[in-house]
Amino acid sequence: MVFMAGGSTESRTRDRVRRAVGERGPVTARQLASDLGLTAAAVRRHLDALAADGLITEGDGGPRPGRRGRGRPARSYVLTEKGQDQLGTSYDDVANAALRFLAAQAGPGSVEHFAEEHVAALEERLHGTVEQAGPEVAARAEALAEALSQEGFAASTRTVGEGTGLTGIQLCQGHCPVRSVATEFRQFCDAETEAISRLLGVHVQRLATLAGGEHVCTTFVPTGSLSGAPGTTTRMHTPESVGTSDRAPDPTTEGRSAR
Repeated sequence: MVFMAGGSTESRTRDRVRRAVGERGPVTARQLASDLGLTAAAVRRHLDALAADGLITEGDGGPRPGRRGRGRPARSYVLTEKGQDQLGTSYDDVANAALRFLAAQAGPGSVEHFAEEHVAALEERLHGTVEQAGPEVAARAEALAEALSQEGFAASTRTVGEGTGLTGIQLCQGHCPVRSVATEFRQFCDAETEAISRLLGVHVQRLATLAGGEHVCTTFVPTGSLSGAPGTTTRMHTPESVGTSDRAPDPTTEGRSAR
């Protein structure tokens, strides 16, 4: 997303203008100023910036409600395809409402089944890439991180717990495409954790999630004594950049539990 809720006042206002164009378009600057309680000059400044970013364009066809007397009608605006793509949060509301309806009609187990089916499709797409990495857990984890990044999860890995009985890898995901849904329906997080375990062939532990309010999803993947037969060794290929993994919790901290 270009505009974040936690950004500056200017960016938040621009986001309001963008959303208003999406909801009311084709709409004129004068109408936007009235609806949003902004000055016409401020609205035009934001419209110019949105147009420069390719998010809106002048509307053609349809009603032109902003006519100036007998003269030329006022310019009205609509979202471009790029602008429409950035309104994904509205679909989050629909998805949450649909899942609530499903749970009410068919019971909570139906949501769990849906989450499992949704994640199963992702698992199937990732399976081939992980298998090509071979049998070693570390190599599979790195391959999984790369494949997840291709799916929009911004994933990375890093070694943790060296010299302890909990040697392993942190698989970190800096983005979650279904965060809004998973915040209410944690079945998606559970299904994803189980899929990671199956893909890697070891029991993994989810330590933190974006849906739980953390800055990154963190999964501990054991590669030492807990990963299989005693004495098993694993090569670790450290990525050049671990992205958001620096913020991940330390799995060696005693007493941590999955969120």
